[in-house]
Amino acid sequence: MSAGDHGATQPNSQYEEALSTISSLITRRVRADGKNMGDQFDLMFQYIKMLDLEEPISQLKIIHVAGTKGKGSTCTFVESILRTSGFHTGLFTSPHLIDIRERFRVDGMEISEEKFLAYFWWCWNRLKEKTDEDVPMPTYFRFLALLAFKIFTAEQVDVAILEVGLGGKFDATNVVQSPVVCGISSLGFDHVEILGNTLGQIAGEKAGIFKHGVPAFTVRQPDEAMCVLEKNASELGISLQIALPLDVDMLGGLHLGLSGDHQYINAGLAIALCRSWLERTGQIEGFHVDQSSSLPKQFVEGLARAHMQGRAQIVPDQHLITKKDSDMRETNSKPGELIFFLDGAHSPESIEVCARWFCRVIKEGVQFHGKVEDEKFNGKHITVRGFSESAKYEWKVPDFSGETSAQFLLFNCMSVRDPQLLLPPLINTCALSGVHFHKALFVPNQSAFNKVSSHALPSNDPPDVDLSWQLTLQRAWDSLIREAKGTNGGKNKDSNWKMEDNKDCHLSDVFPSLPQAIKWLRDSARQNPSVRFQVLVTGSLHLVGDVLRLIKK
Repeated sequence: MSAGDHGATQPNSQYEEALSTISSLITRRVRADGKNMGDQFDLMFQYIKMLDLEEPISQLKIIHVAGTKGKGSTCTFVESILRTSGFHTGLFTSPHLIDIRERFRVDGMEISEEKFLAYFWWCWNRLKEKTDEDVPMPTYFRFLALLAFKIFTAEQVDVAILEVGLGGKFDATNVVQSPVVCGISSLGFDHVEILGNTLGQIAGEKAGIFKHGVPAFTVRQPDEAMCVLEKNASELGISLQIALPLDVDMLGGLHLGLSGDHQYINAGLAIALCRSWLERTGQIEGFHVDQSSSLPKQFVEGLARAHMQGRAQIVPDQHLITKKDSDMRETNSKPGELIFFLDGAHSPESIEVCARWFCRVIKEGVQFHGKVEDEKFNGKHITVRGFSESAKYEWKVPDFSGETSAQFLLFNCMSVRDPQLLLPPLINTCALSGVHFHKALFVPNQSAFNKVSSHALPSNDPPDVDLSWQLTLQRAWDSLIREAKGTNGGKNKDSNWKMEDNKDCHLSDVFPSLPQAIKWLRDSARQNPSVRFQVLVTGSLHLVGDVLRLIKK
């Protein structure tokens, strides 16, 4: 069996058992709901006592980051800068895309299965022994935060970078009482059903991570949000400092490791947080950090080496390069003719940023030469196993032979989100750049929300699945496309929207599974070998993770 076959890597049964155990903690209860006092947030302090982590946590030198957009990228930049500067780092982020261990990184690497299991069962067994009806087992994310504290204290990291999971005030990571420095990335509308319907309410939740005497940094925010952040900071007697976006000239010809113009905002915040951390921990000697004139070599290298899956990530489908047909003869597929552009954007603001990035990179004509852009694989070719040809459903493959490139959208989002807010920024931003999708594909997620994904891939031909939400998304998309076409007649040369009626484009389909959608894309690419197929995957980090699992296995 080849390395690319699904069965080549046998799952660790002990690891699978741990994932199943963790899954038992997943609950549908609303988090951070002010009506129930943050779902009994104070229980976090009792859990920490049960695990004897009070003193160890107090010794951690923590950087705490909240925000709507860019908090994960900011944390990734911070970790990379400080690791490149010679520090022993711990990074806790969420969500994970493929493996839960991605959430716990020590010195830039996800923790090993062996260590994960040791720390997991240590925490689990002690909590099971000491919890009861009055103090039940912690819920899923709270347990993961507790596990992160155990890992980072046991590994004796020099710095622990904590990304807030949701909100701030009642987030599990906010059990930290004395971080070294706090940061708030860009704010926008997300999780409004939990955090509030105005930017002011959302900012108030995020500002909940501010602590008396602890420096706080943010980026330029809308006035409504900035006023609330400043008010909260003032009440704690701290000044809120604004970190300016990084000037590209400060990189000395290098490029940020994370793609997108918006990353210069996150990089600027990361630099400010690192500088403050170095100053307050007495480590600043030898680092001349003046963002207005120059950056230390370690900072520049850290920014350039930063890596994060599922954010502005480009992955060519190696399946078309290496797949052999049934009689083991190589196919004639050309390298790079099916390329996935992945970004887990799931708010109107981040969707717009994602669309700008997608349009820019496809217009630049990125070349890959059949290599995966992912340091995990070190640029080597990998074999990706194909899916069953005996599909339960069949979709006609249009003729794209008249095109040099064809753009597709692969989309899903959570049902709590409004497609009428998410889809227009995507359609309009792409239209402004002259990019129009030939087809939008709507799919359900592969991963279950009530179970932590294992190494094993779900079935390619799942049983009956409820597609009502995907059909809702499709109707919203079709309506927006019809409206755009009707408004401009599809022919208005002065309009940003240009559609020729004789083109087989702007269609949509709902697929019952992600593997079926990817199979359709691969079949289309094979039947149109002269066309470069460019697929934007967005709307959900869960979807992005599912796609990565499928195309990299």
